[in-house]
Amino acid sequence: MASCNILCSVKPQIDSFKKSCFSQSWSSRPHGSSYFNNNFQFRRSSFVIVKASDSKTSKKQVEITYNPEEKFNKLADEVDMEAGLSRLTLFSPCKINVFLRITSKRDDGYHDLASLFHVISLGDKIKFSLSPSKSKDRLSTNVAGVPLDESNLIIKALNLYRKKTGTDNYFWIHLDKKVPTGAGLGGGSSNAATTLWAANQFSGCVATEKELQEWSGEIGSDIPFFFSHGAAYCTGRGEVCFYLAFCFQMSYSFQLCMRFCGYPCISLGL
Repeated sequence: MASCNILCSVKPQIDSFKKSCFSQSWSSRPHGSSYFNNNFQFRRSSFVIVKASDSKTSKKQVEITYNPEEKFNKLADEVDMEAGLSRLTLFSPCKINVFLRITSKRDDGYHDLASLFHVISLGDKIKFSLSPSKSKDRLSTNVAGVPLDESNLIIKALNLYRKKTGTDNYFWIHLDKKVPTGAGLGGGSSNAATTLWAANQFSGCVATEKELQEWSGEIGSDIPFFFSHGAAYCTGRGEVCFYLAFCFQMSYSFQLCMRFCGYPCISLGL
């Protein structure tokens, strides 16, 4: 989860990356795995860097990098197929609203909306490592002012995953932040979806992708979208997604306003 162009579409079914665990299809979900093949034609994603390795043996387990010139992903030459997953690096793309219509105000204070969400090439990179701690996650980032406590959606996602699955993995996470906070691009929501997908990989995929998507709506309205193929028509608070079978091949120029302007502030007058 973890996507037009986001991340790879597949997920292993057990806690080690083995050939039989991978699908041959690609999508725009916050994923980082693939069926083992030397030349994978990329259907939707156009930028992926996914790495996993074993900290005990220092052997490479999975390393997939996207080559934009040759249009396919390459596996590292040296891959230890039996190595246990201990580190994982994933790309976490943001999204734009191609259009947004507020349809009504709800009794719970939220707004019903109708919008077309679409991922773009701007995104963060998140590094996950298993922590020896059984009581606390540790989050770091390259940007000052980003909360590192339980108010951060990454930590919320990990707490939610442990609550739902009963697993006890804790993590060291480093967030390489590129998406401006409070920009309305869903950067935090994407981080949460990517984190849920990563936690599931470390735990042997004990949850289905559908379950991850359903659970994610408990901590953020537009997090479920990031389990899509990169484009979806969204209603409700944004959590009801009707996936589109294609991504738009468009090129636009955007001007980012670096001033924080969160959705709660914007929606007060609606």
